[in-house]
Amino acid sequence: MTRLILIRHGKSSWDDPFGDDHARTLNQRGRDAAKAIGAWLQSMGYIPDLMLVSDAVRTAETSNLILPAFEVAPTVKFKPSLYHASPDTILDLVRREDASCIAVIAHNPGMGMLANGLVKKRPAHPRFDDYPTCATTIIDFDGVIGRSQGEIVDFTVPRDLIGAAGRETD
Repeated sequence: MTRLILIRHGKSSWDDPFGDDHARTLNQRGRDAAKAIGAWLQSMGYIPDLMLVSDAVRTAETSNLILPAFEVAPTVKFKPSLYHASPDTILDLVRREDASCIAVIAHNPGMGMLANGLVKKRPAHPRFDDYPTCATTIIDFDGVIGRSQGEIVDFTVPRDLIGAAGRETD
């Protein structure tokens, strides 16, 4: 069995709307969300062996905020090709690895499209289709990681963990 954890990066700052997209950092909501996702992953036992992370600042920051939650830190590989990658590019990178539990931290629309394409049956969660910031899906595969082959194990968004009264809303 192979487990795939798909995490969209946390909410990023738009303080400089003309700034370099690759260099955008997380805002406070994004930092809070990443920490909440890390705590949730650890508490649920969803611990990756390997994390593949886009080399954008906001994805690197998301991974750096998730990692302290794990009692045993996974190997982290920064992959420039994950920056705004298509679902096929993400899937190709995952298939090249041999870890039994792989987390990917990257961007929409690729992450949301991949999550939707990999599962046999979508979860009933109302936010699965739009895959908001820090949305996280846990998918298990008995054989090859492929389209419509995965069994959804879990899905959450920061609002589920922090609540509407918290900072995270999307």
